[in-house]
Amino acid sequence: MKATELKDKSIAELQSMLENSRRDYFKLKMRHMTGQLEKVSDMVSLRKDIARLKTVIRERELRG
Repeated sequence: MKATELKDKSIAELQSMLENSRRDYFKLKMRHMTGQLEKVSDMVSLRKDIARLKTVIRERELRG
């Protein structure tokens, strides 16, 4: 997911995407702790996506 793709979406869409991403990250973290996760890079990319979402949401809040 690219930041340019996120800038076209509304704040409500971004917040729902953030919520879904956080749930997915939690599930991946649990799978990692139980030893069922094969690709740890999925966690890294999802964590970066969450950071992008939070950044775009915060930018919009500051703009008003």
